[in-house]
Amino acid sequence: MLTVLGKATSINVRKVMWTCEELGIPFTLEEWGTGFRPTDDLNFLALNPNAMVPVIQDKGFVLWESNSIIRYLANHYNGEALYPVENKACAIIDQWIDWQASTLNPSWSYAFQALVRRLSSHQDPEQISQSHRQWSACMAILDAQLQKTKGYVAGEVFSLADIPIGLSVNRWFETPVTHPYLPALNTYYDRLAERSGFLVYGRNGIP
Repeated sequence: MLTVLGKATSINVRKVMWTCEELGIPFTLEEWGTGFRPTDDLNFLALNPNAMVPVIQDKGFVLWESNSIIRYLANHYNGEALYPVENKACAIIDQWIDWQASTLNPSWSYAFQALVRRLSSHQDPEQISQSHRQWSACMAILDAQLQKTKGYVAGEVFSLADIPIGLSVNRWFETPVTHPYLPALNTYYDRLAERSGFLVYGRNGIP
C-alpha cells in the first residue's frame, strides 16, 4: 500500500490525499511535521533531505515534492482522465499546476502567515496589504480563465490542475481578507464541492 508521510493539515499533503481519492488509491498516512514526528529526524532526512512533507513510499519507490507526486500518481495509477497523455492537453494542465507553485503561492504567503498562522514575524501592515493585492490579482487571473473554460481550470472537465488550484481557492476563502467579487471563481468553488475528495481534503474548514 502507498504510504504518505506528512500531516493532514498541510496543503501539500492534502494535494496528495485528494489525488489518491480521485484515483481510488488506498494509502496510509504516516504523520510527520509540526506537532508530530520532526522532519529533521535522520530517518526522514534519508527520504527527503529538504526535511519537508509530503513524501511518498510506493513499493520501495520514494518521491518528494507535492506536484511531482500527484503527476506520478496520475501516470502510474491509470489517471489519464485527470492527466491525459495527449501532449497539448497535458501541457495546459502542467502550466496551471506550475502557476500555482511559482506565482499564486508566493502571492498569498505573507498574508496567510500573518492572518491565519498569526506568526509574529509576519505582522507588517504594508506587507500584509501588498500580499493581499497580489493575491487578489492572481484570483482575478484565475477568474478570467474560468470564465473562458466555463468549467474547470484547464478546460471543461476536472483535471489534475484543479487539485492544487482548488486547495489554493479554499485557502483564499478561508483567510479573513476582503474578497473581490469574482463570479466565475465563486461558481468554481461550489462546483468543486460536488467532489467527495474536495469535501474531505479541501473544503473541510482547514485553510
